[in-house]
Amino acid sequence: MMYLMMGMWSGMMGLSMSMIMRIELMNTKNNFNFNLTYYMMITIHALLMMFFMTMPIIIGVFSNWLIPLMISSQDLIYPRLNNLSMWILFPSLMLMMSSMFIKNKIFTGWTLYPPLSIQNNTSINMIILSIHLNGLSSIMSSMNFSISMINMNSNKMYLNNLSLYCWSIMITSMLLILSIPVLASGITMIIMDHNFNSMFFNPMGNGNPIIFQHLF
Repeated sequence: MMYLMMGMWSGMMGLSMSMIMRIELMNTKNNFNFNLTYYMMITIHALLMMFFMTMPIIIGVFSNWLIPLMISSQDLIYPRLNNLSMWILFPSLMLMMSSMFIKNKIFTGWTLYPPLSIQNNTSINMIILSIHLNGLSSIMSSMNFSISMINMNSNKMYLNNLSLYCWSIMITSMLLILSIPVLASGITMIIMDHNFNSMFFNPMGNGNPIIFQHLF
């Protein structure tokens, strides 16, 4: 229920941002008088809808609800880890929302491609820290779901007797555990380029901005 309420709140916030974008596009005038606000809306809207609405509702809500029923167990194997992975989403969401109130707003689009993301932009730090926390939450939830399905079959079913939904969540969990650290490494390189003058993606220092697209 807590995942569901947070996902619905984030979805309504993302919906309001999409309405603001449509207001900007409804005529040829510049309704905001400041294009960075529009670019920020595009970026935050996409990140909110993916990381704070779709993933918590589709994976967090339905997996917590259905997996214990389908493996005939009382709960997941690590309930406190499950609780922690939900509560980490709140500071992550607060960081992303707070980045909207900084003067130098994010204008990169949700893909965070350099060279836009390594320019002088303060809010990129808050956005990337928010994605780090969200990724940590996803990894902990994925571990919890996978280990629960493997170890908590109360009627001693083998894995080949799991339902198709359990298999889909297990495969999704494995993909998340494998892919999120790679995304985290890419956005960590952006933070280092932005704050510590490293040259991972800066061609001036023999870096290559295309590498981020491969990591992403």
